[in-house]
Amino acid sequence: MNLRERPTPETIAGAGVVLILALLPSLATAFFVNFVMTQTLILGLAAATIVVLARYGGMTSLAQLLMFGIAGFMFGNAALQGGARGLNLGWHPWAAVGFAIVVTTLAAFVLGAIASRTTGIYFLMLTLVYGVIGYFVFAQIVEISGPGGITSIQRPELLGPPVRLYYAALLLSVLAYLGFRALRHTAFGLALQGVRDDPVRMASLGFNVALHRTLAFTLAGLVAGLAGLLNVWWNGQIDPASISIGPTLILLIIAVIGGISSLEGAWLGAFVYVLVFTYLRDLPLVDRIGITEARFNTVIGVIVLVIMVLSPEGLTGIIRRLRGGSPPIRTTQKELGGTRS
Repeated sequence: MNLRERPTPETIAGAGVVLILALLPSLATAFFVNFVMTQTLILGLAAATIVVLARYGGMTSLAQLLMFGIAGFMFGNAALQGGARGLNLGWHPWAAVGFAIVVTTLAAFVLGAIASRTTGIYFLMLTLVYGVIGYFVFAQIVEISGPGGITSIQRPELLGPPVRLYYAALLLSVLAYLGFRALRHTAFGLALQGVRDDPVRMASLGFNVALHRTLAFTLAGLVAGLAGLLNVWWNGQIDPASISIGPTLILLIIAVIGGISSLEGAWLGAFVYVLVFTYLRDLPLVDRIGITEARFNTVIGVIVLVIMVLSPEGLTGIIRRLRGGSPPIRTTQKELGGTRS
């Protein structure tokens, strides 16, 4: 084996983390596995779609939670029968899964095609508008949801025990991470990074800039939809409030906490967020200094502020500095076959 074939320290560390997570149900309490870690994996999977769009495509999207919610709502409408709200189609759960994924992917493609002509703050605000529109659609159209949402949603029998849902979330997280990492080295991924760095030059070279952005947005929407399915199975219900402005910003904050330039940061940020949300109230003397559940968002804001002051690259940036490592690899124009004129 030559030096190029030897696994890097990052690869060894990643494999170790996956192994620990695979063994976690036999090492930790059921509550920690089925509540803390399952929720961490689901939110991390959704936040990873924000990271991949920002890192490879230069697009900071606030519409990923909408894709997350569309999948959940569509599954609830298709799978339930005789419920108080929704279409109550009564389909087989796996048929409902396929329906939810198709609808979410089509929605991501259409919305991505519209947003692909914008960049920077305009793209950010347009995707925020998508989220607001989505919230009101599901809140006001009672035939598909209504203000109270859809309840009593059952996950497929194959994922009945909570630990199976944990392993499903772990499997999808690993596949998404490996897929997103591999995307960078594909022809599409290299072209997308070229579009990120210099869209005018890429267009002059014959690349369809809008199409590359649209397809990237569609792929991210598909993965966010898978996370949304896991979430609705874990939660057993979904309502419009879960995709409102507050949760939309929380998903972005999760990506920022971990490091929006690092895929690993999506799950790291989710872990920190869920830990604080779950255990903050149990810390001794916390209530004595005025930190209550009602002020949870203030605490998260302070955490984000401290992390941003210490490292704009989030927790992964802090870890990288402590290890003396280099910043995340960013593909340059030279790697794409030319230099800027």
